[in-house]
Amino acid sequence: MDLDVLNMFVIAGGTLAIPILAFVASFLLWPSALIRIYYWYWRRALGMQVRYANYDDYQFCYSYRGRPGYRPSILMLHGFSAHKDMWLSIVKFLPNNLHLVCVDMPGHEGTTRSDLDDYSISGQAKRIHQFVECIKLNKKPFHLVGTSMGGNVAGVYAAQYPEDICSLTLICPAGLPSTTDSKFIKQLRELQESKRIDRIPLIPSTPEEMADMLKLCSYVRFKVPQQILQGLVDVRIPHNEFYRKLFLEIVDEKSRHSLHENMSKIKAPTQVIWGKQDQVLDVSGASVLASAIPDCHVYILENCGHSVVVERPRKTANLILEFLALLHSIDNNKKQA
Repeated sequence: MDLDVLNMFVIAGGTLAIPILAFVASFLLWPSALIRIYYWYWRRALGMQVRYANYDDYQFCYSYRGRPGYRPSILMLHGFSAHKDMWLSIVKFLPNNLHLVCVDMPGHEGTTRSDLDDYSISGQAKRIHQFVECIKLNKKPFHLVGTSMGGNVAGVYAAQYPEDICSLTLICPAGLPSTTDSKFIKQLRELQESKRIDRIPLIPSTPEEMADMLKLCSYVRFKVPQQILQGLVDVRIPHNEFYRKLFLEIVDEKSRHSLHENMSKIKAPTQVIWGKQDQVLDVSGASVLASAIPDCHVYILENCGHSVVVERPRKTANLILEFLALLHSIDNNKKQA
């Protein structure tokens, strides 16, 4: 073989080997870095841009796509210990021309974390209202989506700031009493009785605990490699002290049933989506909301747990779009009548 040709193959092979070796090294040695790169890649691929907004000395971090138009903007509030990128799986199935905003909740990811802040559900709703005013999202009523803790905040927001929103989607929201204890609630009671409340199932500190949390939150069994489990834990461990403080705040009497206490004040058309096999917050909460909120549309997803956004992203996106289309149709009929 010609020497020049041989050299070309060697160089080409070396060029390919560098990114492959870098990927393998990241996967084995720094899995948390790989997870961050993963989210960065998907934000770019889906056209989501990260921005910051300031309210006095408080900073909000958010991502967005599109611009306000004739259709309502959509604001998404994530759950406990998550971040704005959890919505990417749903963003993938939403039209590019929809104006989407995903914000890091108070104390999470890029949003300010302060020991002096009020992390009760009403306190978080107040902060989100400040964010909405910062970016002038409420120039026109918007559609609000919240899941789990974010669903609790979204419901309270809808009750306290009704002029800001045109409609509401609650996905497995917290903040409701239940006649049936979920597996998670039973675990909490057992930990409380044994005085081991520091071992909260939603705050893992080892790969094994992370695997247990994923099983608790999902009906679908994801096969997650040990290295990725370690990476997920590594990303969370620096924040676990805050998560414990936040968790104790939102299960305190002041916040535990905030959605239930405010649901009769919700006047906006409301959509409730719940996984039938939710082991964190029992699905019976859906009927509680349906009985209290007028014009409430309930969808129970079979073979789905608490992590609806991850387990059934396409279905969830379609349900939200169908709900908005229905409201638009109803609104047009009223104008023509």
